[in-house]
Amino acid sequence: MGELFQPWHLLILGLIVVLLFGGKKLPELGKGLGEGLRGFKSGLKGLEEDDPDDEKKKKEELEAKAYQEAKLAAEAKLAAEARLAAEQKAQNEVVIK
Repeated sequence: MGELFQPWHLLILGLIVVLLFGGKKLPELGKGLGEGLRGFKSGLKGLEEDDPDDEKKKKEELEAKAYQEAKLAAEAKLAAEARLAAEQKAQNEVVIK
């Protein structure tokens, strides 16, 4: 495989490319190739960044769910305490009469 990319091979390959596409098209081809590689790299980088975002979103959802459950439990406790206080008040009024 090391014999494949010798200087003479690369020089001949370069001459063939110049003959096929011409000197005016080569900068455009290079620019298109560079933009394509840049887009490919940013796409891969975007895929790698999605994972932490998903984990962060899941964590936020779990925290929101835990907050809602705690809020419901606190409201239920307050309602139970109010009912108990009302029952005790009603019993005290019955005993006093």
